[in-house]
Amino acid sequence: MKEVKTTCPYCGVGCGVLATTDGKRITAVRGDPEHPANFGRLCTKGSTLHLTTTPYGRVLHPEMRLSRDAPRTRVSWDVALDTLVEKFATTIATHGPDSVGFYISGQLLTEDYYVFNKLVKGLIGTNNIDTNSRLCMSSAVSGYKATLGADAPPACYDDLNHADLVVIAGSNAAWAHPILYRRLEDAKAKNPTLKVVCIDPRRTETARAADLHLPILPGTDVALFNAVLHWLLWEDATDATYISEHTEGFAALKLAVRECAPAWAARICGVNEAQIVEFASWWKSSKATLSLYCQGLNQSSSGTDKNAALINLHLATAQIGKPGAGPFSLTGQPNAMGGREVGGLANLLPGHREVVNAEHRAEVAALWGVPSLPPVPGKSAVEMFDTVRRGDVKLLWIACTNPAQSMPDLRSVADAFSQAECVIVQEAFATTETAKLADILLPASTWGEKHGTVTNSERRITHVNGVLPPPGLARHDWEIVVAFARRLERKLGRDSSQTLFPYASPEEIFNEHIETTRGRDLDITGLSYDVLDASGPQQWPFPAGATMGAARLYSDGIFPTASGKALFRVTPYKPVAEPVDARYPLALTTGRLRDQWHGMSRTGRVPQLYGHEPEPMFTMNSNDLARRGLTVGEVVKVASRRGELLVRLAASDDVRSGQCYVPMHWGRLTLAAAGSHGVNALTIGSFDPISKQPELKHTAIRVERAALPWMMVAFAYVGDIESGRDPVAVCDELREVAQTLSAHCGSMFASTTLIGAERPGVVLRIAAEAAPDAATLMQIDRVLGLIGVSTLAYDDARRNLSRRVRVEDGRLVGARLAGDLAAESWMRDYFLSGASVLELRQRLLAGSAAAPGGFVARGKVVCNCFNVPERDIVEFCASAQGSPTERLSVLQDAKKCGTNCGSCLPELRVLVGASFEVA
Repeated sequence: MKEVKTTCPYCGVGCGVLATTDGKRITAVRGDPEHPANFGRLCTKGSTLHLTTTPYGRVLHPEMRLSRDAPRTRVSWDVALDTLVEKFATTIATHGPDSVGFYISGQLLTEDYYVFNKLVKGLIGTNNIDTNSRLCMSSAVSGYKATLGADAPPACYDDLNHADLVVIAGSNAAWAHPILYRRLEDAKAKNPTLKVVCIDPRRTETARAADLHLPILPGTDVALFNAVLHWLLWEDATDATYISEHTEGFAALKLAVRECAPAWAARICGVNEAQIVEFASWWKSSKATLSLYCQGLNQSSSGTDKNAALINLHLATAQIGKPGAGPFSLTGQPNAMGGREVGGLANLLPGHREVVNAEHRAEVAALWGVPSLPPVPGKSAVEMFDTVRRGDVKLLWIACTNPAQSMPDLRSVADAFSQAECVIVQEAFATTETAKLADILLPASTWGEKHGTVTNSERRITHVNGVLPPPGLARHDWEIVVAFARRLERKLGRDSSQTLFPYASPEEIFNEHIETTRGRDLDITGLSYDVLDASGPQQWPFPAGATMGAARLYSDGIFPTASGKALFRVTPYKPVAEPVDARYPLALTTGRLRDQWHGMSRTGRVPQLYGHEPEPMFTMNSNDLARRGLTVGEVVKVASRRGELLVRLAASDDVRSGQCYVPMHWGRLTLAAAGSHGVNALTIGSFDPISKQPELKHTAIRVERAALPWMMVAFAYVGDIESGRDPVAVCDELREVAQTLSAHCGSMFASTTLIGAERPGVVLRIAAEAAPDAATLMQIDRVLGLIGVSTLAYDDARRNLSRRVRVEDGRLVGARLAGDLAAESWMRDYFLSGASVLELRQRLLAGSAAAPGGFVARGKVVCNCFNVPERDIVEFCASAQGSPTERLSVLQDAKKCGTNCGSCLPELRVLVGASFEVA
């Protein structure tokens, strides 16, 4: 057994991970106590990483279709690569280099990103390469560049320890960046006078814990920030000296916000004028203000202006370039920063250079040894798929991302896939929606196998070590690109002795990347793998001769602009791209769950990570739900101008009346009915004209009852890998059953999720217009093991009722309830708790909604690490004494909840606080 240093593949915090391996598998993980991003902490997702490394569903060898309608068959790497080279050479010769496109990922390592970018721009001669970072970070990039002159977050994590005021805008950091949020909690504990403002339409866990929550209407951030600047000007609270010496363009901005009074913004934002003034007064009195922001600002058709309007506040008050102050964009993916550094977007070149800048193109062409580079920016993400759909891009190569689930307006994206002449998918998991659509599928390595570097949100570069070799014939992403590129060079007639791709290791790629940064704002010529190994992760810039990286930027007031001064940007308020109206009267926003990640290709493999949010749910304000006569738990039809979604309904006053919320993770992997595209079937493809980032945070919708009277739920433990029953594989089987069923039962909702902790299980839920035949139910029973002498059965054909209950060793290990789900709640709790059901055998088949005497529902799992449900926490707190802080401490001593990863701490504090108020 040995431990290997690696990093977490989830959010941009960039936590260090120590992975334990026996040489065959990764058996455990823990936080790296020496890593400066997390100092040993991991969130609930990171702490279960080893559980994601099950072999089921991995792409183990190349596959190809002989024709569009044929199934893929296994081929050798030589056949796959030679076929690709022939296709690309022929298509480029016939239609030009812009007839091919590449869509890659912020989860690639920097070295992977670099060779992809060089292949596309240096060898093929097109800028048609973009990344899923376009969907999450491009507005942050354009906001920084429009104001500060470069894509360089100026702050660092340590600034939390020096701030007087922390402004969290458009981010539920408690769930989306939990380890960074732990550091904020620590800072607040050390400095009780530290104030936290949360700007978010929803009352999230982050908002609950804030000193001030501004629940603005979606898309109105610019109006709020302009009003705060207006008030600061009125109160003479700007820094005239800093503005004069270190900025340009303030006069125009001052004129633009002249009419943006707090009363004006209050009407637009839907909050009280007094709240805006309170926020502005806290900004005025703060000696150090740090803003943390993410997708609520970025994923917008005015995302650049939202970012810039917030940065305007920092510049106007000199809240930048000093400890505890600065505009700090929280990166969404583990290496979105690294991808931007190497120019892995359609408008960028390595070293933060621009495609449209002739001098920049000449510099990179000289570094790469090519005559020239294409001068016109390529197609960004949304544009790329539109171009494929129109037939202008013939070949589409996708790596390490799942656009068939994550792109907006998924019906249009599905049309693009059908129109492409060939879709190449380079992927680790065969289970993703995009992998299933591939004409050529290339097996790639994934977390725990890759070797290279990543850059986190605070510009910190970490050397990532592989723990195990890739399985089967899978190759590292950089290796696949290099092998293809060398073949393509020969096909295009380049001198093979002068290959553009001489690399034999990721270190050689990194060393070339270093050279592209020389003299640039992100200069890392003082770094190497050896330096990173000896000194640990380092922040850029780190030029030759440096002994450490720069924690903060712009402390000298000099910015990377033509004049050396920061630029104020005029940011007029613009309404959302798609306002509500009489036909679509509700506003939908999307977000993240605490324990799931993106399209769930990795987190969706871990049953424990479903404990907090077990199934796809769509949340409405309770007043809106009552007004429509809807009930919690029923299936509703959610429709936008682009598509529809069938999903179960939840109620919460954490969303305002007129608004709805759904997590962005749920796609075809969980919403299993045929024809379901997932959540992004609803969202709009409109994007910011500068950043090209789409509007994923606001969609006009309507909600109505789905009228699906026949219902079924089935759940069962299905064993583990050792017994040959991987729960993910069982979900796949159930998904196929559900998709077949929907062809015969009319409109239908179906979801497949995992369940359990120590013992993994699966859940299938169906609602349909008509009951299926007995043979289909029998097929479900066989898949779930609900057959044999241990299974109790009840059928009533006249009333369309059918139940199966499996009991082993006195414990409920599986059930299928069809036609009447009244008993689901308490039976599911018995299933999860492992409590004896020997005295309940007749009750198990009766289907009564009344729970057995003395039964109390567990509630959702709050602490996944120690499987502590809400019921246990509430019961314990009811008898606890002391202040909320004292009660929390006693609770943690007794139940251990919140003592491992800490992801549940915000929710624990709410539950403990509620018990204190009742007492």
